[in-house]
Amino acid sequence: MTSVHVEGVSVPLDHYIDGRRVGSQRRFEVRSPIDWDGWELGRVAAGGAAEVDLAVASARRAFPAWAALGPAGRLEVLDRLANAIDAAVDDLAKVECADNGSLYEAMHLRVLPRAANNIRFFAHYAVERLDEPPRTLPGGERNRVRYDPCGVVAVSTPWNAPFMLATWRVGPALAAGNTVVLKPPEWAPLTCSLLGDLAEQAGVPAGVLNIVHGTGAGAGAALTGHPDVDRVAFTGSPATARTVYGDAAAQLTPVSFELGGKSPFVVFDDADLDAAVATAAYQYDNSGQVCLAGTRLLVQRSILDEFVERFAARVSEITVGDPREPATTYGPLIHPVALSRVTGHVERALAAGARLAFGGHSLGGLYYAPTLFTEILSGAEILEHEVFGPVLTLQAFDDEEQAIRLANATDYGLAATIYTGSEHRAERVSEAVVAGTVWVNCFYVRDLETPFGGARDSGIGREGGRHSFDFYCDVKTVCERTSSFTAS
Repeated sequence: MTSVHVEGVSVPLDHYIDGRRVGSQRRFEVRSPIDWDGWELGRVAAGGAAEVDLAVASARRAFPAWAALGPAGRLEVLDRLANAIDAAVDDLAKVECADNGSLYEAMHLRVLPRAANNIRFFAHYAVERLDEPPRTLPGGERNRVRYDPCGVVAVSTPWNAPFMLATWRVGPALAAGNTVVLKPPEWAPLTCSLLGDLAEQAGVPAGVLNIVHGTGAGAGAALTGHPDVDRVAFTGSPATARTVYGDAAAQLTPVSFELGGKSPFVVFDDADLDAAVATAAYQYDNSGQVCLAGTRLLVQRSILDEFVERFAARVSEITVGDPREPATTYGPLIHPVALSRVTGHVERALAAGARLAFGGHSLGGLYYAPTLFTEILSGAEILEHEVFGPVLTLQAFDDEEQAIRLANATDYGLAATIYTGSEHRAERVSEAVVAGTVWVNCFYVRDLETPFGGARDSGIGREGGRHSFDFYCDVKTVCERTSSFTAS
């Protein structure tokens, strides 16, 4: 087995298929965004169709026995996996910080503990909440709903929170009784690779969870278009999703997509301004590489000057630097390609006449200054396209109607944030904005029982609670005329 030590943690660089590590002839380089030129993390096995075939076949073989365990039997195994993740949070945080540049402190205290909860919540939900009581129809027939596992699930996870977001899909898929083939992101694959070790440690049977590394064109396309895959769960950009959708459509494979966002952050003149400003500044978190971020600040004109003054002061306190340091607010962009994308958006916005309030420049390496644009022409690219970097825009509105119109003026619909002191206004605006999630006077609060997903170009489907099992199961209705039964 090929492995490497990252921040004192041994990380396997091979695939995890059928309970063992499997190498590939080809490998791809993974570098740390903390010091792109000087810190090579390792060379990871680059899988393709052959490795995907092995993994899918392994998952298919393991499926009957895993499904036959039933929810209670799977709960015992998945609880052990959640406990193993809890015990490994510090190691996972060190590796993920090095691998994708996220803050170590955020990974350790907030993000990675959610991974164990993803596994634990859905395993318990399948046991405690999934069964529905039968209904008796007018003719006396008994109607029951069954949630049967569908088979083999392909999961493709993004690089901005790879381990936690992998468990968001892997958790319900396994709890439902399916087996999984996971493709980690090629820009940050290392913590997902560790998930294989944790699964083995927890006693997850061989073949139930398989991990195939590689590029989207190599491993990804072979997996999402595989004829023996029963579901495809993908998180990424709308552009890539269109390709994945085509691959899955050729097999009529159902998909669940969480895609990009260009979310509005709406501040009315009756809002708690200090709270709104603090949350608005938090939209730079993780160098702006958060799909849910409210990157379009929409502020009522009567409070615009005061908001801008307070916001600029709050942003001036941001420290961009090494994400391993406690004083750092956010770290680097993930990759030189990401830096080039952000730089291009900023340059084109300037060329189109947008006013740069602050930022707009590199800080060296893959680090980029927090940036704000104002006085932007309607329809400008910077207002409509996801930058996925520390770049926000600011627009003024005069009334509620205009705020809603500006909020909905993109092809996205993942999330929206609203700050207001009026409950009635909050209700009206929440109803009117196009978004899968609306936060009012708060941000980034998640209840695993409620549906999560996006509208428009931000996704297909909903997951969370029963909605996850609606996707990862074949939902079956059994209608029985019990009076015809002659024996138990």
